[in-house]
Amino acid sequence: MIDQSDVIFLGLMAEGAGQALQQLRFREGQQVVSFMAGMGLEDLTDLVRPAAAQAVMMPFPGIAQGGSPIMALGDIALLSAIFEPQNRIFPLSDQAELEGYLAAQAVLSPVARLIADAASWLAPQVDDPQAAEAVLRMLVATSLEASSPETLIEALNTPGGYNQRLRLHMEGCGLRSDLESGLSSLHPGH
Repeated sequence: MIDQSDVIFLGLMAEGAGQALQQLRFREGQQVVSFMAGMGLEDLTDLVRPAAAQAVMMPFPGIAQGGSPIMALGDIALLSAIFEPQNRIFPLSDQAELEGYLAAQAVLSPVARLIADAASWLAPQVDDPQAAEAVLRMLVATSLEASSPETLIEALNTPGGYNQRLRLHMEGCGLRSDLESGLSSLHPGH
């Protein structure tokens, strides 16, 4: 397959990439795009010669349906030609910025966990548990798409309201400090 491809996407773990890529033969004129967190373009170049290491990008599951952000370092024109306008490319300036985004994007899994847990909590109280989850997913997605998080927090900050009370409860339990320490553990250089 590599012999017949002009653009090659590598979705390996960086730790095992060297060994896996040694077994493959790249040719001049091929363009390689990496999904590997923790491996910069310079290191990738050494592993795919004589092909050209063009970009490092972070794809998310939503890329197939469109509307997904793609943080990328390197040849943005190549990625734009392949993925836009269905998805949006966010060009990054250097490896340090990519590493910061790699850590910060990890908030997606805890957010999904919160939605799943809230839907599970709600399920026995409603007639249609699937609709309950759909409402929560849609509520979060459309609300965050419509405004910045700070604007949304302020809009939901009705004194004594459900949103304010749950947010204050979770902040009091360490939500913000736990998030910050977790992000810092993913990006120790920060």
